Amino acid sequence: MSVVETSSGSSPVILAFPHTGTAVPPDILVRLNAEGRLLRDTDWHVERLYDGLLSEASVVRATFHRYVIDANRDPSGESLYPGQNTTGLVPLTDFDGQPIWREGAEPDAAEIARRMETFHAPYHAALAAEIERVKERHGVAILYDCHSIRSTIPFLFEGRLPDFNIGTMNGTTCAPAVEAAVAGFCTAAADYATVVNGRFKGGWTTRHYGRPERGVHAIQMELAQASHLAEEVPPFALDTAKAERLRAVLGAILARLADLAPSLKEVRP
Repeated sequence: MSVVETSSGSSPVILAFPHTGTAVPPDILVRLNAEGRLLRDTDWHVERLYDGLLSEASVVRATFHRYVIDANRDPSGESLYPGQNTTGLVPLTDFDGQPIWREGAEPDAAEIARRMETFHAPYHAALAAEIERVKERHGVAILYDCHSIRSTIPFLFEGRLPDFNIGTMNGTTCAPAVEAAVAGFCTAAADYATVVNGRFKGGWTTRHYGRPERGVHAIQMELAQASHLAEEVPPFALDTAKAERLRAVLGAILARLADLAPSLKEVRP
């Protein structure tokens, strides 16, 4: 299987999809228990939400599931949110804290290292190459990291998530204009709730690549799945009416980022 799909576009905007893949190699699938095989924590239909919204954008998408290895986690295994419940580089539980591996089949250090080489590293090699290509062409690159998550997960956070969860690691991974542009469209959209750098501040991808002083601006968009799914339970069906309404907001965001990119070259030191 190809572990990463890349489409190189002419825009300064790059869309990254680390968690929409559902491929699990047979030798790993047999180690998952019944809960794990539900692949519950997939970013369901997120690639469909963004499809065609900015036709010139580059796309880098992991095809493997996050239970194989999480492409948005630090290779060192360091937690993104120390002191809070989260899942690791190779998750041992789902987002509800339920074990996903058959007893005795949990991956050991050697297995994690193998998956790192086979899946995680190629995805990030492709993403890094695309960032450099875009930056060489435009003098700047905007990495927009596309995610979704169930809106209510007591194991990870209290209460209910807003529809739009924007992460820039407290404003450090992109220019203020990038964060403001994304947040502005979200807060202006009727009947949607928005938070910036709340429970989700951007994963490893955003934090690792976001270097605005070097011309690389990274921002994560974590959509609450209630904004586009019929229900946040299997089979996780897309609600087409919700999706089309959401796509109008997302399309406006991407168009604005593409228009904004040339001005970002002027603010670099």
